[in-house]
Order: sequence, then C-alpha cells, then structure tokens
Amino acid sequence: MIVDVHCHTPTHVQPVPDDELTSYPSWRNDRPVITTNSWEDFDRAADAADVAIVFNIAADNPLASTGLDYRPEDTNTATAAYVAARPRSRIGFMSVNPSRPGLWEEVERARAAGLVGVKLGANYQEFEPLSDDAMAFYRYCEAEGLPILFHQGASPIRHAPLRYTHPLVTDEIAIACPELRIVMAHMGHPFARETVVTIRKHPHVYADVSSIYLRPWVMYESLLFALEWGAAGKLLLGSDFPIATTQEAIDGLHRANDIIAGTAMPRIPDEVIDGIVHADALGALGLQDPRGQA
Repeated sequence: MIVDVHCHTPTHVQPVPDDELTSYPSWRNDRPVITTNSWEDFDRAADAADVAIVFNIAADNPLASTGLDYRPEDTNTATAAYVAARPRSRIGFMSVNPSRPGLWEEVERARAAGLVGVKLGANYQEFEPLSDDAMAFYRYCEAEGLPILFHQGASPIRHAPLRYTHPLVTDEIAIACPELRIVMAHMGHPFARETVVTIRKHPHVYADVSSIYLRPWVMYESLLFALEWGAAGKLLLGSDFPIATTQEAIDGLHRANDIIAGTAMPRIPDEVIDGIVHADALGALGLQDPRGQA
C-alpha cells in the first residue's frame, strides 16, 4: 500500500481558466510550480498512491498569490468537498489557526464535514507555536485522536519566521503531548539532524520526505541521518503536490544514491527507500483505511 501523506487541496473543481493560472518560481530549482490546479489534475498527480492525505494551510490570506492558502472556512470546505467525492482514496485534514477567534466552531464544522486530522504552518499562519492557545489546541487533538502535520523548516516566504518551524519546537510539543500523532513535514529541511533526533525519541512523531528529493544532497544527507540514528522506519512518503506528483516523489527517492556514485560514501539501502514508499502511514497516524469504507 502506498500512502501520500502530504498533498495540497486542488484550487479548482473544473479545469483552471488560462487567466486564473498562477505559478510560483522558487519552489523548485528546475521549473516553476503551477499552483492552480483542478480535481482532475490532482487525480493524475496522485495516481501512484492508493490513498492520499489532502489539506491546505488556513492563513489570513497573506499567501493568496500562491493559489494554495485561504481562510479556514474556504480551506476546509474545499478539502471536504474534494475528499467526499473520492471517499475510498482520499483522507482530508482541516487547517485552523489556534490563535484566532472562532477556532472551536470551525473545528467542529470541519470534523462534521469528515476531516480527521490537522495541517498547521505556524510560520505562514503567524501564530506562536508554543503559546497557551496553541498548546490547548494540541492537547485537544491529542485527546480526540486528531493527528497534526506541521510545516517544518524552510520557506521562501519572506515574512514567515523560521524559528516557528524549527524541529526543536516540535520536540517541546511532543514532550507536552506524548500521545499526539505528529508528522514533521519535509524532514524539517534543512534541519534534518534535528528532525531525526526528534522522531527518534518520540514514539508518535514521524517525518515525511516531501520535497527533499528536489535537492539531491539534502535528500541523501537526510536519509543518511535517519539511517545512522535508527529512525528510517519513522519516515513517510509525501509528494507536496502541486510541487510534485506521487510518482515523482517515489522516483526521486530511488535516485538518492546518484549523488555519491563513484565515491566511498555509504549507500542508502534499497530496502530503506522501499520502506518509506510502502510505510504504514495510516497505522502510524491512527487513521482508518478509506478503501474499506462505504
């Protein structure tokens, strides 16, 4: 079974009109990323996955130019609608801002719409991730069995504070909420060392590999850290659509050793890479397999 744990909700139900196409040039080194996309675009992009976890980041619209981020009610409505149309292959996560009014009403509405986890990006949403409001929300998610996928590490957005997404912040969250299921996105790039030692020590904290395959040395180094610290079994597959497709993510991982060809550097074993591609992400996050549901 292949689960893509990191996909962004499509921006349009139908094909995107030419005058609404947007792209973001700095998310990949080889080409701009088209950030407006349809349900059909997503379906093609996630074709290699049996199940995809879908979400956006609920921000106060500072990132609207990227085509990815909206107010909570917009974000969660769009995610729930897409997932409801594909209930056997998609799982939806909500996004909310723990520091904003109306938090609990939106959480209740999103859960009623079928969203079963949470995506947070404190740097984009501009909330202090260790604040009292945020910690109260994490404790609620811990008690209710709602896994949280945190944006972790770098961002090209100038106003997004890096300290909000440093892996050591997640370590403190996991200490306070030991039963909370957490995914640290992007292996915390470029802070892979800190990510690896965090997932190693916390039984319910994992990292996804989304986007690291776009930077060959970052990918190799990150996987080697995980291997040497005995934490490779805590890594989950993620594409970061629309930045890449599920198949691109898989193919990228299988190229992890290309950068060390002809050297004496240690290889990332094939079985480690296969273990990431076929990781039991749903079991790790306490989620039901939608393929067995009506």
